[in-house]
Amino acid sequence: MSHKAEQPFVPLNIAVLTVSDTRTLETDTSGQLFVDRLKAAGHNLAARVLLKDDLYRIRAQVATWIAEDEVQVVLVTGGTGFTGRDSTPEAVTCLLDKVVDGFGELFRQISVADIGTSTVQSRALAGLSNGTLVCCLPGSTNACRTAWDGILGEQLDASHRPCNFVPHLKKAAPCESRG
Repeated sequence: MSHKAEQPFVPLNIAVLTVSDTRTLETDTSGQLFVDRLKAAGHNLAARVLLKDDLYRIRAQVATWIAEDEVQVVLVTGGTGFTGRDSTPEAVTCLLDKVVDGFGELFRQISVADIGTSTVQSRALAGLSNGTLVCCLPGSTNACRTAWDGILGEQLDASHRPCNFVPHLKKAAPCESRG
């Protein structure tokens, strides 16, 4: 028997950022997958933005959301590869108070079934900053599906045991969707 009392589901306010030089909101299947999954799980879409792969614009957007009282989770898709334009990890890492080392490790581990050794080229990462969980994932829709279904769905659910990220997030009232 668990020593922890059962916790009810708590809807979180989640912002979605797509980093892409080629996609639009209409063609952004990865960001849309996150939007669909988070809403289906009972969470709130706090905001949705698409930016070109520019280190300083990415950093500014994520920093803004970290500073906002109502945003509890930021999901970033894209810009985690090795091309010259990929700069999401560099943009975000300096903003994190604590890095969640196991996130990238687990993401790569569960990705092996889909993409084999190519998973070593993923620079997926996560961390906590100002009570906000920030997760950076590859831009492929399959990668986003793997992350949500294999990690995020449970870790963003207050009822998941033995632990989840909800107790580490700032308290926020439900927000209106901004995008």
